[in-house]
Amino acid sequence: MTRTTGGGPDGPADGSFEDRMSTVDFRLSERAHITVDTDVCRGCSTRVCVHACPARLFVPTDDGSILFNYEQCFECGTCYQVCDADGAITWTYPDGGHGVAFRKG
Repeated sequence: MTRTTGGGPDGPADGSFEDRMSTVDFRLSERAHITVDTDVCRGCSTRVCVHACPARLFVPTDDGSILFNYEQCFECGTCYQVCDADGAITWTYPDGGHGVAFRKG
């Protein structure tokens, strides 16, 4: 992953979040690079993935499972690292040429 904008770890030093997001492309693959086992998630009491994901891609549902959308994933691996439910999240890199790409804004 290559960062093409200046500033700190969150992107340019100036500009809004929307400005920074305008420098991000998501090249979708048909294969999801992250899968979530909702049966395992139903037994989770912490829901740490919901709070830790910087793209806010994990949403708890009324039935206790997790709704997940991989299409706008930053590929940071945070969800996989913080999840303490064995087998709940499977994470791999997207297929070659797919995934998040940063471009000059």
